[in-house]
Amino acid sequence: MQKPRLSFWQIWNMSFGFLGIQFGFALQNANVSRIFETLGASIEEIPILWIAAPVTGLIIQPIVGHMSDRTWNRLGRRRPFFLVGAILASLALFIMPNSPVLWIAAGMLWIMDASINVSMEPFRAFVGDMMPPDQRTMGFSMQSFFIGTGAIVASALPYVMNNWFGISNTALAGEIPASVKFSFYIGGLVFFLAVLWTVIRSKEYSPEQLAEYNKAEDGSEARADRNDDLIGHSVFNRNGSIWTITGIVLFLVFDLFIFMDYGIGVFFGGIIVFGILQLFVGYLTKSSRTKSGLVVVINDLYKMPRTMIQLAYVQFFSWFALFAMWIYTTSAVTKHIYGATETSSALYNQGADWVGVLMAVYNGFAAVMAFFLIWLAKKTNRKTVHMVSLLIGGIGLASFYFIKDPNVLLISELGIGLAWASILAMPYAILTGSLPKDKLGVYMGIFNFFIVIPQITAAAILGFFVKHLFGNEAIYALVLGGISMIIAGLMVKFVDDKD
Repeated sequence: MQKPRLSFWQIWNMSFGFLGIQFGFALQNANVSRIFETLGASIEEIPILWIAAPVTGLIIQPIVGHMSDRTWNRLGRRRPFFLVGAILASLALFIMPNSPVLWIAAGMLWIMDASINVSMEPFRAFVGDMMPPDQRTMGFSMQSFFIGTGAIVASALPYVMNNWFGISNTALAGEIPASVKFSFYIGGLVFFLAVLWTVIRSKEYSPEQLAEYNKAEDGSEARADRNDDLIGHSVFNRNGSIWTITGIVLFLVFDLFIFMDYGIGVFFGGIIVFGILQLFVGYLTKSSRTKSGLVVVINDLYKMPRTMIQLAYVQFFSWFALFAMWIYTTSAVTKHIYGATETSSALYNQGADWVGVLMAVYNGFAAVMAFFLIWLAKKTNRKTVHMVSLLIGGIGLASFYFIKDPNVLLISELGIGLAWASILAMPYAILTGSLPKDKLGVYMGIFNFFIVIPQITAAAILGFFVKHLFGNEAIYALVLGGISMIIAGLMVKFVDDKD
């Protein structure tokens, strides 16, 4: 018994919340570095201040996925998480631009990103819950459409506030411009209302219905609480020891003999923490306390399907590139193309507003291309579409170095937009067919590791690269990001795409 096919408007309604989610993400990506610089952050400190966002996702996503696999109440299975995340993220969007000092802005980024993650991860699993296999590419592409649409408006809002409504885009030194503040207020309202639309207008199958559908699709009983075939405690103890010792040795070597800052410290600290978690899971397994959510998640991590492992490498290089772009586009464009160095100057804020327009363009093109990629994937295959899209996107990102006219950057953004549309749809469409249906939530959360780990890596090393290797020229971080995205495209060739 296959899940019923959904109508266009049913898919529209269940994806509409992503319009709000991306409103929050786009405002964050286009303006947080601007806010940090305005509040006094130096060029090498920006990646460190951003690091809270991916670390939060690394922790929150698998927990939320694990919980949403087991939730059922009046709102359903995934929708309670949509709503809670939307409320918290909207509040953070109202507070963020009013941060009086740098550390408060960094803290609000942490809260905002955690809240967005609470809403976003169950949306990915929602497609797998509700749609038959042959509609999943359409479902994820519809999400890409709303992601692009929301980001068009959100990214351009500061520019619109200034150029259409005359709201000032400059302020006294150390103060956030009014155009940015009003943009965040609008974003908070849109985030909440868009997610509320999905919560009200979408339904979810009951646990009994879902079990029957999954049984037919997987050929086995779907039980999210099953703990068969657990990995032995000796494996966790051995691997946990290796990770912990490796992290400690690397931390000490870099601290004593090479170079250490907060980003690199967090990176090596993460290796140590992952080792300790495995040791703890080994202890719980040996004690027969295998019902623990931590034991389940780490076991599932060890038992990832082959396709998921292959996609992990593609995701790493894709998201390293994206994070480099989000962190450094403002600094690169304002200095390399506009020649501005003072954050309170009109020239700097003109360039920063143009960065918002650039991000609106790549997101807008992604929204348009989302449906074209569905057609193209049917004519060819999802791997080919994703590979070509990433190669074109990498070339577009690296081309920033060679361009001096801000208007020409719009062409580069079309390539980035094509890659973005594919990144938001194709990996998830390929992945979902390889996952056990009773664990969609937790595996979507684990898949997020390969989004946030490259972001943590970028935050850990890019500050050092820009300061010590690139002579404080942020444009080279974008070139490195372009190369990384090209590598991701080449690695798609080695992915198995099978339902």
